[in-house]
Amino acid sequence: MKRVLLPTDFSDNAYNAIQYAMQFFKDEKVTFYILNTFTPVSYHAGYLIESPTIFGLEDVAMVNSKREVERIEEKVKKEFNNPNHKFVRLSAFNTLIGEIKEVVNKHNIDLIVMGTQGATGAKEVFIGTHTMYTIKKVKCPVLAVPEGFVYETPKDILFPTDYKLSVNNPYLQFLKEVCNKHISRLNILNAYYGEPLNEAQEKIKTFLDEYFKEHAHIFHLAVGVDVLEAVEDFQDTYKINLLVMVHNKHSFFENLLFTPVINQIAYHTNVPFLVIPSEERIQS
Repeated sequence: MKRVLLPTDFSDNAYNAIQYAMQFFKDEKVTFYILNTFTPVSYHAGYLIESPTIFGLEDVAMVNSKREVERIEEKVKKEFNNPNHKFVRLSAFNTLIGEIKEVVNKHNIDLIVMGTQGATGAKEVFIGTHTMYTIKKVKCPVLAVPEGFVYETPKDILFPTDYKLSVNNPYLQFLKEVCNKHISRLNILNAYYGEPLNEAQEKIKTFLDEYFKEHAHIFHLAVGVDVLEAVEDFQDTYKINLLVMVHNKHSFFENLLFTPVINQIAYHTNVPFLVIPSEERIQS
């Protein structure tokens, strides 16, 4: 049985991601961990010394958190009523990222599904801050669902890669499972920068060809454009339902994900985004 973590701040955006997860795993036995974290606004060390009554804020916040998490669970059960799905309610006085790391380790979580808000004018980023830092700090696959995205079966998956991933990456198995469960076609995209693939990259390409031999997959080459343009252009030409990347140590991914993007990329990649950790990445 899979274990999927669903962080929520009780917003519509977070609930939309939960709805996506229910449909994505509708035919699988899954235990969903609904997590809310809180830190009372007035909580800080100096204030605790001056006013011990502040301790009550944590108790009130915990009661409110537990009540809302239970409400979310009941809402999901009423809407989907899936006997394959079980739920565990979690409320914690902690930072979101800190608690996610603890829950992932304690409960051996297989996947985190989070909502992410869209772009806001010229200061847009590829995905939201919380989701970004979850991807960066937690060694677990993360599925980011755009705000307002209505579920689509992931029949066509876009997998941009520079062919520098590890063949021993255990998380690739999850991508294979997705292809298998949803009978997906995997579009493997490489942006050509003017230099041909080296021997190591060719071996990775051959590995992927063999690894996904039982699933429909196509290799694509984007010539004369960077990764951002390649992803944009591909989505302008083809309909895809899911974007997948491996978070490796190379600037390829970091530049795409962790720097501001001014050219409306957030709008052009308005599909769920699955990020697979690199095999060698260490939590920080």
